[in-house]
Amino acid sequence: MHILITGGAGFIGSHLVDHHLTLGDQVMAVDNLSTGTLHNLVEFRTNPDFNFCEADILTWDGLDGAVKWADRVYHLAAVVGVERVLEDPVRVMSTNMAGTERVLREAEKALWSPSVLLASSSEVYGFSPSPYDESANVVFASGGRLRWSYALTKLADEYLGFAYHRGRNLDIKVVRLFNTVGPRQVGRYGMVLPRFIDQAISGAPIAVFGDGDQTRSFCDVRDTVVALDRLIGIPEAAGDVVNVGSDEEISINDLAELVRELAGSQSVIQHFSYKEAYGEEFEDIRYRRPILDKLVRYTGLRRKWSLEQTIVDLIARTRISAPGHKTHNFLKKAQAP
Repeated sequence: MHILITGGAGFIGSHLVDHHLTLGDQVMAVDNLSTGTLHNLVEFRTNPDFNFCEADILTWDGLDGAVKWADRVYHLAAVVGVERVLEDPVRVMSTNMAGTERVLREAEKALWSPSVLLASSSEVYGFSPSPYDESANVVFASGGRLRWSYALTKLADEYLGFAYHRGRNLDIKVVRLFNTVGPRQVGRYGMVLPRFIDQAISGAPIAVFGDGDQTRSFCDVRDTVVALDRLIGIPEAAGDVVNVGSDEEISINDLAELVRELAGSQSVIQHFSYKEAYGEEFEDIRYRRPILDKLVRYTGLRRKWSLEQTIVDLIARTRISAPGHKTHNFLKKAQAP
């Protein structure tokens, strides 16, 4: 098969590259490297079945040809991470919505329209009560709170996908991803697990934002990409939205303790307000856990990686790279006057 991955140098995108090359597919990845990195793709650079284009999805003049070439399009290109959302909400909204519309428009023009998988986010559930079912109503605060700009663009992307499916008969699937973690993820843009591991290994204080009682459900990226591959190939899932993640919940305080224990670290755990962490008031969701009945019904998949196994693996990888590894110093920002 011919596989096109937008955001292909990113964390999840690079694992999709790896997954499909392993299956013997031909893969083209495009990324503007704003958050992705060529380091994520270095092991594939000599593979004759792999091609990388450094380009912005909004302006890439090769998009039409790439979509016509592809049997499958995984659209992951987006501005992600809490810090990026707070620092540049204009770029978040323009990139996330206009990029998706461009991809769908090209898919409509292709003679043989490819299957398209749109990566949405658990953020779209907003203040809806957890656990989250795909049919649940979503609830957002009013008043122009830009913290929700990312979530609203992802919800708009979903509706664009549904519109192209129903109005143009395109094969579109939408997945809502829940806190994907694993190798190649970095803490630079607010991702909690790699940040905790960096701090635990270096002996720096483990910085927990808020009271730490908020809960999340973490899924290993190696399980996630298998689910994405399976879903995009299921005709019955066209025009549907599916939660992808883990339904095992853990508080951020317990996550910090677990990382410290598994790393054998002497780091202390320190709490910082969201204002100290992000420089402004920040609304967080207290509890976040998906209902995965639809995913299991479509794919029959169950996770292979437990959270503990993922953490142990990431600790080992981080220690191997330690001589050239830089810990992102959130504390310096948090303690600034």
